[in-house]
Amino acid sequence: MTRDSGPAPAAPAHDARASRGDDIDVRPVTPDEIPDWIRALSVGFLRSPAVSADELAARSTVVVPERTLGAFDEGRCVATFRSFEQEITAVGGKAVPADAISNVTVTATHRRRGLLTRMMARDLAAAKERGDVVATLIAAEYRIYGRYGFGPAASTTEWTVDVPRTGLDPRWSRPVDGGRIDLVDAAEVRKSGPELHERLRRIQHGAVSRLDRWWQIATGTVRLDSGRWTEPYYAVYRAADGEVQGMTAYSVDDTWVAKQPHDTATVEWLIAVTPAAERALWHYLCSIDWITKVKTDGRASDDLLPHLLPDPRAARVTTRADYLWVRVLDVVRALEARTYAGAGALVLDVVDPGGLAGGRFLLEAAADGTGRCAPTTRSADLTLDVGELGALWLGDETVTRLVALDRVREERAGAAREADALLHTPRRPWCPDMF
Repeated sequence: MTRDSGPAPAAPAHDARASRGDDIDVRPVTPDEIPDWIRALSVGFLRSPAVSADELAARSTVVVPERTLGAFDEGRCVATFRSFEQEITAVGGKAVPADAISNVTVTATHRRRGLLTRMMARDLAAAKERGDVVATLIAAEYRIYGRYGFGPAASTTEWTVDVPRTGLDPRWSRPVDGGRIDLVDAAEVRKSGPELHERLRRIQHGAVSRLDRWWQIATGTVRLDSGRWTEPYYAVYRAADGEVQGMTAYSVDDTWVAKQPHDTATVEWLIAVTPAAERALWHYLCSIDWITKVKTDGRASDDLLPHLLPDPRAARVTTRADYLWVRVLDVVRALEARTYAGAGALVLDVVDPGGLAGGRFLLEAAADGTGRCAPTTRSADLTLDVGELGALWLGDETVTRLVALDRVREERAGAAREADALLHTPRRPWCPDMF
């Protein structure tokens, strides 16, 4: 319990402005300021402030000045913020335009001065004006982004597989479905990977678009740090007709104990568009001589992997956490973009302190899964913050749970159950990308 003891004594005007950060200039960077902005980015992420010329050159190529914000105190960049064009796949496979937010830092000397709030407000207002349906980000810290209307919309899980315990036949050498596994080079990944990923994101809600630069970084053509590049192994799964249906990149350590190999294969990324491709790639990784552990990349929380093994307990969860966060900017377009599990109608009262997407909306879902949404004056069935709508949009959360957590208010008895029936998705969302 707290007690209001009246206003605190007024501080000198200059000190008050400094504590609020009003005297710090928040604006888009100029081309000449990009190196300073990149150095501030490194400091904010606790990397070395001594950024090499090669890293400056590599990172400068992704900086679009009008979508790259900096906070400048007496000419020095002390906070960074960048957004870029993206598409995200809604439930049902439709891609919608998104404002992807990344490279958010505030230098330790300038915390708690409202710099992130100013940068975020400016960027989200611009995204709304452009017509982006949602904003997206990968949250390094949980407690920050709910303040700006974001909700955790897709979680991630990593497993470590104890290979000897899997029960797989150690003599396994190839898929039994007529397909094959081939090791390929980086050039083949850059050739075949983009088309495979496009196929994946048409069927995987929560997946986001990739620029060509993603493939360049993943294969070492572009290097964002001055560290030594070690080429991973690349393997592809080809179906019986020769079509590439899956692909992975992995690295291997070199660990021996008492003259016995105990190597670990660490999966950097693995994508597949069929269950057969997933099965074949995971079985291949578990079949490599000397490999006793396989560490996965970040997967959907309902990933097939554990149950692709004769003993699912051989796959131990090592990480399970929120991952992709979504901030709805246009309620009507967001709800009409996705599909629904059946017919029904709901009135949602969306509360948005940021003033970008609030209002009362009637959602009507048809038996064919399509939905229509429009502003309404009808009485609300559910009242929820825009961040909770973001958490529900991809189907990773349920209304019933949010009601139990006092994060959604049920205005009509039974509305939460009806909402869950509409929003249900057979599989959980997955975002394979860090950005």
